[in-house]
Amino acid sequence: MSQICKNRTVIITGAGGGLGRAHALAFAAEGANVVINDINQEAADAVVAEITGSGGTAVANRYDITDYAASAKAVDEVIAHFGDVHVIVNNAGINRDKMFASMSEDDWDAIMSVHLKGHFCTSSNAVKYWRGKAKAGEQPNARIINTTSGAGLQGSVGQSNYAAAKAGIIALTLNQAAELGRYGITANAIAPAARTGMTTAVEAMASYMAKPEDDSFDYWSAGNVSPLLVWLGSEDSAAVTGRVFESEGGKLSIADGWRTTEGLDKGARWEPAEIGSAVEQLIEKEVPAQKVYGS
Repeated sequence: MSQICKNRTVIITGAGGGLGRAHALAFAAEGANVVINDINQEAADAVVAEITGSGGTAVANRYDITDYAASAKAVDEVIAHFGDVHVIVNNAGINRDKMFASMSEDDWDAIMSVHLKGHFCTSSNAVKYWRGKAKAGEQPNARIINTTSGAGLQGSVGQSNYAAAKAGIIALTLNQAAELGRYGITANAIAPAARTGMTTAVEAMASYMAKPEDDSFDYWSAGNVSPLLVWLGSEDSAAVTGRVFESEGGKLSIADGWRTTEGLDKGARWEPAEIGSAVEQLIEKEVPAQKVYGS
């Protein structure tokens, strides 16, 4: 059976466990050269051993995804080692959950650094390399795959920092897709729902997402999400860009983004006293948004 990512090189951030590890195993099974990035060297080495022990190709990398210079060095090293890089999977993330009224500046900054800046650094350095190839007449078949969340799509009580960062990643993905297609680069995002260390940190969620004791379908397995990423990382997905996919269990869907409604046009400036009535009419005609998680 053919492998859809044969000889493609993929960098996966936060690949020492959870979704990142599942993605790494899935890419390796489809013939990719996999770079396991994680701040936990022991965890990264364990995933590399798991892949190489099964006949796959993988190396570990511990660079700080929030450090632009370190990210540049890491991309250069990957290219020197494998001869090229084709896919960036921005997966690494952390939580600093607090209600907004109790959130500290450090709670906010940590999330923005790891999620938003972390998505920028590796991708930016890879894009510079791909753009250089395109300008030299060698059209890349490159992929950026970003990780957002249902929290970024509709909000999540107690996670205003995380939700804001994940919403920012969606907007970043749309811009990347619009700007980078000319260089042979696609950009898509996924909003996964799976059992990981982050999602099961709360006891109730750990129980809800627990692995079944029998041989039935493991609905919340992180491995259920990975086939979508592997396909998006393949050459087969060249026509798909600027999409936000949701993946949960055996279900795939595309998130339908913000759209401008029909609206009301007075044809002149509104008076403040008129706005209340206009807003009432607008709300009556709109399709209600999904509820914020936890509300």
